[in-house]
Amino acid sequence: MDGRNSDESKPNTADMSIFVRDLLQQMQTRFQTMSDSIIAKIDEMGDRINELENSVNDLKAEIGVDGSPSPLAPSKKKSDSAKQ
Repeated sequence: MDGRNSDESKPNTADMSIFVRDLLQQMQTRFQTMSDSIIAKIDEMGDRINELENSVNDLKAEIGVDGSPSPLAPSKKKSDSAKQ
């Protein structure tokens, strides 16, 4: 009986090895696809941020605010004058 069991386990081991190999290849393909998708979305987001920054700079140039302080500075001055 032992001889027969070892003969039966050999094909099962080979089948299991093939199954695991195929499963790992599928997982690698899926992870690569997800990774590529994430990188593409990050690149797209970077492009959109650059476009937004350019639009903001254009608007600032249009209204002539290039050298003015940030919006936080006036609120700081208000709080300073409130303390006095």
